[in-house]
Amino acid sequence: MSGVQLRYNYRITPDAVQRTALAQAFGCARVVYNDGLKLRQQAREAGEKYICDGDLSKLVITAAKATEPRAWLGEVSAVVLQQALADLNTAYRNFFTSISGKRQGRKIAPPRYRSRKDNRQAIRFTKNARFTVLDNGRLRLPKIGDVAVRWSRSLPSEPSSVTVIKDAAGRYFASFVVQTTLDETLPPVDSAIGIDLGLTHFAVMSDGTKVTAPKFWRRAARKLQRLQQALSRKQKGSNRRKKAVIKVARAHAQVADTRRDWQHQLSTAIIRDNQAVYVEDLCVVGLGRTRLAKSVHDAGWASFTGMLEYKAARYGRTFARVDRWFPSTRMCSDCGRISDKMALNVREWDCACGSHHDRDVNAAKNIKAAGQADFNDRGAQVRLGLVPAPRGEAVTHPGVACSPRSVEGISVLQGGEDVNSTADHARTDIWADVYSVSRETL
Repeated sequence: MSGVQLRYNYRITPDAVQRTALAQAFGCARVVYNDGLKLRQQAREAGEKYICDGDLSKLVITAAKATEPRAWLGEVSAVVLQQALADLNTAYRNFFTSISGKRQGRKIAPPRYRSRKDNRQAIRFTKNARFTVLDNGRLRLPKIGDVAVRWSRSLPSEPSSVTVIKDAAGRYFASFVVQTTLDETLPPVDSAIGIDLGLTHFAVMSDGTKVTAPKFWRRAARKLQRLQQALSRKQKGSNRRKKAVIKVARAHAQVADTRRDWQHQLSTAIIRDNQAVYVEDLCVVGLGRTRLAKSVHDAGWASFTGMLEYKAARYGRTFARVDRWFPSTRMCSDCGRISDKMALNVREWDCACGSHHDRDVNAAKNIKAAGQADFNDRGAQVRLGLVPAPRGEAVTHPGVACSPRSVEGISVLQGGEDVNSTADHARTDIWADVYSVSRETL
């Protein structure tokens, strides 16, 4: 789709002088942010009105530069300081919309002070700062200099802003925000797929394909443990401890980068080969508090589904999330009967209608059918939402055709036509009827 806003990240390698200038810019942006937060907190405690954005900018930037304690704020770009206040305003806006109930999701805490010991430091330049990508490939930043960039790919259009980031491992990145102008819609295909995310198998598709979980963090656990033990033996405040901290951060960054690269490849392949993708809306935050927390965070379900969502919007595909309370595991994908709750160690089960199911493949089929019941092929929602039917109303439809499948769950082709297409349409009709009955009952 044209007009999608994207972010392109590149590794940059500033020299010693540029690293000093960047450290100064990081510090100035942090001070302006903290000064603005302090003034607003003092105004609130004194019972005064909320300081608006324009007045706050005059107080902590314009007036502060004229004072001796803050005269060094004039040594960095003014856009960096303005963007620090913009981040503060965004934090307050998110907090206010959260406590008022206008913002979905978890409640957001009020803004907190930024620390110079934070693992991540960042500054942002907009077009007003007149940053430039030179012909020789270097990035010219005001009052920083010409920074070398490792261009892994070209930018699709002129960037509107660039954020310079220093991560916990001591690496520097330039993150460009660009607006795509070309139509990147992929040619339409006939296939649609439902995905059931898990731990043993990272993703199980409705066509029977299973993707084994790589478990990147588990494979690097011994190395991380050794580095963490070495860090704990270092004296606090010493230079050797600082070096050990960077070693631990680099090891974690390597795990995260490997996971992200693998998820990008898998999500791109799924979006390229399917016109519609349906996944279950998992509560990753809640699952992260259980005894499976390490495995849940190692899997990275939230980042993977986020990749599927934005890539579907970029390439003209349909993406939808199925309600997390939808009983995809306990429902028979052939007759619609809901079985009793089953333990996690039950990987296969038999339905009363005579169907034998693989637990994950059956769930993926139900997710696909539920998604198709609420969304047509063009992504338009045709029903209000998923409402699971009561157990007594999930009746068997005797006229539903069952799809012949091989042992591995791969579709069987007869005469050049996929016989699963008939079963998929019938399965979608089941859930459409079930949801309609549920709404009439409710």
